[in-house]
Amino acid sequence: MAKDELEVTLTRVIHTDLSRRRFLQGTGLALGTIGLAACGGGTTTTNAGPVAVGSVLDGTGGLNIYGTVMIDATNFAIDEINKKGGVLGRQLKLTAFDAQSTNDKYVQYADQLMLETKAAVIMGGITSGSREAMRPSIDKNKQLYFYNEQYEGGVCDKYVFCTGVVPSQQLSTLVKWTMDNVGKTVYTLAADYNYGHISSDWVKFYLNKNGGTLLGVDFIPLDVADFGSILTKLQQKKPAAVMSLLVGGAHISFYRQFAAAGLQTKMKIVSPTFGLGNEQVVLAPNESAGITVAYPYFQELSNPTNQKWVADWKTRFGANYPYVTDSANAVWTGWHFWAEAVNKAGTTDRDKVIAALESGLSFDAPEGTVKLDGKSHHLTHNVNIAQTNSTHGFNIIQTLNAIGPDPQGQCDLIANPNQHTQFTPSL
Repeated sequence: MAKDELEVTLTRVIHTDLSRRRFLQGTGLALGTIGLAACGGGTTTTNAGPVAVGSVLDGTGGLNIYGTVMIDATNFAIDEINKKGGVLGRQLKLTAFDAQSTNDKYVQYADQLMLETKAAVIMGGITSGSREAMRPSIDKNKQLYFYNEQYEGGVCDKYVFCTGVVPSQQLSTLVKWTMDNVGKTVYTLAADYNYGHISSDWVKFYLNKNGGTLLGVDFIPLDVADFGSILTKLQQKKPAAVMSLLVGGAHISFYRQFAAAGLQTKMKIVSPTFGLGNEQVVLAPNESAGITVAYPYFQELSNPTNQKWVADWKTRFGANYPYVTDSANAVWTGWHFWAEAVNKAGTTDRDKVIAALESGLSFDAPEGTVKLDGKSHHLTHNVNIAQTNSTHGFNIIQTLNAIGPDPQGQCDLIANPNQHTQFTPSL
């Protein structure tokens, strides 16, 4: 299947029952604003207007399989915060942009939110490439920024807060589970950009730590959908497990071709990315059978906060919404952490809000209670290992509680607030 055809199919299958309004951002213009102070919901002080906040995500293009649910989570979070009075009695006014799966547009729209909108906070970015494209300008303008997605870890930056799970929580858990339950030999397939390259190093790091062997690594450009040569390599190398760090609409073809080649009975796929784009919804159950993943959040979690959140989500977006992903949980958590910090600080002033965030806030998220680590600007997460099932969802098979984000202790932004770097594994 050609890439363009695949993207159309993905959008049609995943989003058939979703409101058309969420795709009107394809023009590349601002998606619009919500939460105006003049609106009825929430309370607003008479001497202060709404608080400007910004979002940049991919509503169109090859990465919209991740972006649509994150856009929905953004709008849902803003509305819920405003219904409860906003922050400091002021409503939030969201300006949102569709970056159209293009890093240049991320930079353009982030600059617009900083320089024209004067956003108190910006949340956005899906791939690590988009985050790193924006970060120099974020640092230059001393802009408070939240990155709400799982990633390769290591960002240590005074102005950046990351709510997604990182390798010391996710890959460490997944690799150990693989060694204990599948086998000691692994072949890695990774998206060919910074996420895939750094994460593949983390896979090697944790394989070495757990007595595993890496049989090979291939980096796959995001627009590649033909995996014939890769399947031949896998048949020759015969790993116990394939570590899939694949990303985007085109890469979903790998799972279908892997199943068609009869490899499911010969080796197992483990992945820290499968499911974030609702691949398990698009694929037939026999095509995704036996894939093992690890995330803080699954829609199937039985805690009361999540059960209410999913029910409210489906009331808002429709009972046939395909699946609420870990990315939605991370976005929801990011907005609520920021709102809690503003209320604690008593101001939207950047430095005072950062100080409040660094003070050790916790939040009852859909995944469970999470705590913000002030030193690293990352979260402590529960991590669940799960496998695909026959109903286009996941069965949780193991849970590890309260895993910290920075076991090497490399990042301490309280002691060293001028750090603006990214740590990578030492092999």
